[in-house]
Amino acid sequence: MAVSLHLLIVLFLFTLTRLVFYFANLKYFSGIEFHGIFMIFIGGIRFDLSGIFMLNAVYILLQLIPLNIRFKNWYQKTVLMLFYITNSLALFTNFADSIYFRFTAKRLTGDIFNFLSVGGDFGKLLPQFIVDYWYIALLLIIFVVIFIKVISNIKLKETKIGSFKIFFKQLTLFVISLFITIVGIRGGFQLKPIDIINASNYAENKNLPLVLNSPFTIFKTIGLPVLNNKVYISDSSKLNDIYIPLQLPHENKASFRKLNVVIIILESFSQEHIGALNHIKGYTGFTPFLDSLMHKGAYIKGFANGKRSIEGIPAILAGIPTLMNESYITSLYAGNKINSLASLLKTKGYNTSFYHGGSNGTMGFESFTKIAGFGTYYGRSQYNNETDYDGKWGIWDEPFLQNYAKQLNLTTQPFLSAVFTLSSHHPYKVPDKYKGKFRKGKLDIQESIMYADYSLQKFFETASKMPWYDSTLFVITADHTSEADLEYYKNNIGMYAIPILFYLPNGSLNINHQQIGQQIDIMPSILDFLNFDKPYFAFGTSVFDTSKPHFNISYLNEEYQLIKDNYALKFDGEKFVSLYQISQDSLLQHNLINTEVKEKKEMEVFLKALIQQYNNSLINNKMLFEGRN
Repeated sequence: MAVSLHLLIVLFLFTLTRLVFYFANLKYFSGIEFHGIFMIFIGGIRFDLSGIFMLNAVYILLQLIPLNIRFKNWYQKTVLMLFYITNSLALFTNFADSIYFRFTAKRLTGDIFNFLSVGGDFGKLLPQFIVDYWYIALLLIIFVVIFIKVISNIKLKETKIGSFKIFFKQLTLFVISLFITIVGIRGGFQLKPIDIINASNYAENKNLPLVLNSPFTIFKTIGLPVLNNKVYISDSSKLNDIYIPLQLPHENKASFRKLNVVIIILESFSQEHIGALNHIKGYTGFTPFLDSLMHKGAYIKGFANGKRSIEGIPAILAGIPTLMNESYITSLYAGNKINSLASLLKTKGYNTSFYHGGSNGTMGFESFTKIAGFGTYYGRSQYNNETDYDGKWGIWDEPFLQNYAKQLNLTTQPFLSAVFTLSSHHPYKVPDKYKGKFRKGKLDIQESIMYADYSLQKFFETASKMPWYDSTLFVITADHTSEADLEYYKNNIGMYAIPILFYLPNGSLNINHQQIGQQIDIMPSILDFLNFDKPYFAFGTSVFDTSKPHFNISYLNEEYQLIKDNYALKFDGEKFVSLYQISQDSLLQHNLINTEVKEKKEMEVFLKALIQQYNNSLINNKMLFEGRN
């Protein structure tokens, strides 16, 4: 009886944490009617029970094992301590996700352990998160204290084994409890144990994280193979005709242009913050300088391929999206042979470098850029001036970008260089000397966006006076999006919308601004523009090549999303679950998956081919063109 009450209390607390998760992310889950909320919370109980039984299987067995030792005082203290620790940690993950979800749009998964081990960022940032979101930390403490207090008052009834009859009763109870635990872990009597994707039985994809709980999603993804071989299309020739991640130079290609290339990756610069890309009456945005460049360069309807910086860097620099639960950088494929902008342009005599004002090693960027062939990594250690340290992430954007311009001036041309800003990352601070200078918006991030934009302006002012400036192709984009305020940017399309701008100082670049593109298009676009004349491997396509398909691919909450031909298609690996016509239904309110749409079949085949090529290329370490050049 006591064990059952203990588990019911945990279940009740899990339900309360779902309420906290819901209200903490009310903007994201807005528009759900009462019936929908009711179904989500009822369905959530099934996933909570599964997670709770997984967490407490050992505790249940230790408490019910038919041996008298379980009534010893030391034994009970040990077992209860195990119960307190495991369930307190479970509550911690649910509470932590109430905030972390705003940045990733998914529940925590097994890759969190790899993520925590990369760069030591967790230990440095946790205190700041506790300060900024003190009310969540306070709620967690209250929950844990009440939890321990209530559980400690519910004692296990002592029924020592003194006869075979009592032993048989307790053995029967043990076997029944073991059976219930197994069924609970499986989530019912169905043929296959419930998985993350089964949450779709209770809510549409956007709301799946509300059905789930973080211990469940961590348990379900930890230690599993990241990818499986896919054979949607058995004919390899047909597969390659539909989609192949191989870029071939055009016949009669013009001679190679040895322009310098500078890629500026802006932290959390969602399209939402950019006035030039939002045609809303009275909306000016928060990037006046970037707006001015938009009118002088070639920009496209850009999309990120992921929701985290650790996913954005491989996509931008090597054309590798993250179509799995774990980021490429922390996955078991991180050691694969790859080509990148750096490795390919080195064959043309380029000096290559990557700059980031963060602490060296953060997010695994230093290791990845070395694997990708960048000759120089320049971080906070190389900057070597702690007076410009922001106290959390690294060097403030303005001084770091000024130093960056000066470092480029010392670099032999031609060069390829990427710089990643950081000041528009949580906790969204600006230097004391600029307090009150920048306009605040409805989102905390928007003041720091204005500071980053100002820093970008100062960089261009300095760079424009340098001899390498006029012979440089600039590419400006974002690593991922931020938390959103406007409705469009809260849905599964807008949540990936970012700027992608190609800029030449002479203003000669031109492109169809209605064309869509993505982070993994940046590498092939640069190489195409430079007239690179060798085959190479990349999952994207050049935005300058009108003969190629232009699309966006992403993966979130166990589902793939393909944006192509003005439609957004979702696929869970087995069945297609939604199709939306973007221009006529930007808020994704009318699912067309069961209607006759001529583009649907082509998109379905294309998406399957892309997934098959992606999985098999990573698994078989075939991410490098090894034919004759």
